[in-house]
Amino acid sequence: MASLIDELTSKARALPPADRVRLAEELLSTVQETDDQVEAAWDEEIRSRIAEIDAGTAKLIPAEEAFAEVRRLLK
Repeated sequence: MASLIDELTSKARALPPADRVRLAEELLSTVQETDDQVEAAWDEEIRSRIAEIDAGTAKLIPAEEAFAEVRRLLK
């Protein structure tokens, strides 16, 4: 079994990044149970955040600043 996993891993790594992401999502969906209530809550949160951005009430932070802050906090 390990040789099959090694072979599949090698082939997967040769895929373009977008295809690797799709493959990972497909595999995860076979082992992760989804909770409809959790999914609905996330959908509502996403809609709410989009509405704040569209309304101009969200405080947006450039990615470079956010990543710099994360790196600072992890030190």
